[in-house]
Amino acid sequence: MATAVLLLAAAGLVVVGDGIPLPLPGAAAGDVARGRALVANRQVGLCLLCHRAPIAEVAQQGNLATDLAGAGRRWSAAQLRLRVADPKRLDPATPMPAYHRTEGLTRVGAAWKGKPVFDAQQLEDVVAYLQTLR
Repeated sequence: MATAVLLLAAAGLVVVGDGIPLPLPGAAAGDVARGRALVANRQVGLCLLCHRAPIAEVAQQGNLATDLAGAGRRWSAAQLRLRVADPKRLDPATPMPAYHRTEGLTRVGAAWKGKPVFDAQQLEDVVAYLQTLR
């Protein structure tokens, strides 16, 4: 865990408890519509491969991971930010990939090596959308 904290701190992300309380460096306030589009997008976000969400127009949603309905009620923005940016910080055994951390990862496809799945703005957009799911 200490290594993950150091890597996040090196990226300008400060973890407090089980969350990242401040928006990611360089990101504006999250946009709900863009966040919803990212969650629904099977080529970028890939969220619905494992999760189910209240996005009716996307058929065949996953059931391997937590249902995203109610995410904004269950977790704060800070908690969601960490869960998306680096879920292994909270559960080292989770199969969910780190969507923003790039260092210290193993088994990363060549196309994604050294690149975050979501840039800072995209991550903030996804957090803004997830916060609306009450």
